[in-house]
Amino acid sequence: MATPSIAERAQDVVEEFALFDDWMGKYEYLIDLGKDVPAIDDSFKTPDYRIHGCQSQVWLRAEEQDGRVYFFADSDALITKGLISLLVRVFTGQPASDIATAQLEFLDKIGLQDHLSATRKNGLAAMVKRMKQYALLFSATVRN
Repeated sequence: MATPSIAERAQDVVEEFALFDDWMGKYEYLIDLGKDVPAIDDSFKTPDYRIHGCQSQVWLRAEEQDGRVYFFADSDALITKGLISLLVRVFTGQPASDIATAQLEFLDKIGLQDHLSATRKNGLAAMVKRMKQYALLFSATVRN
């Protein structure tokens, strides 16, 4: 079975969030999603793997296998962990070049930009930026 694309995974997220009538339900779902993120080993909870720009602590590690990028993450805050889990879910196992060029309209479609505080928005942008940086690094390595 083929791996679902970034767009297909993003659409699944949009459909899941559409099931909730209010933002309290969406926040609870986001927190639940954080419980399913592939854990990062404690040995990677170092400044080298920490994403700066987030109010809470977020660590992200990536590895490349056969041209695809796999992400592992953790956070010390429940909602932030849910946010990184969404990104991991959409990006992990995807080709590095697809991650590097991905448009993430699904974040707007589910209403995150309207319902996150300014500091969480900045943190989310920092997470996306770091994931795309990993992807660019891996795609450059694959070409060379």
